[in-house]
Amino acid sequence: MSWDDDRPAPVKTTITVGEPLGTLSIAELEARIAALTQEIERVRTEMRAKQAHEAAAAELFKKP
Repeated sequence: MSWDDDRPAPVKTTITVGEPLGTLSIAELEARIAALTQEIERVRTEMRAKQAHEAAAAELFKKP
C-alpha cells in the first residue's frame, strides 16, 4: 500500500457550457461562476492583444 492510495479522487474541474446545473450545490455554482469569469477575462485579454497587433499591422502597411 502506498500513500497515493489514501488520496481522495480528483474533483471534476472542467466546465461544459450547457450542462445541467440542477445537481450542483450553491458552492459549486459559485465556483463555476468564478471559473467562467476568469476565463472570460482571459479571452478578453487575448482579444485585446490581437486587436493591438492588428492595429499595429494596419498602421505599418497604411498607404501615405
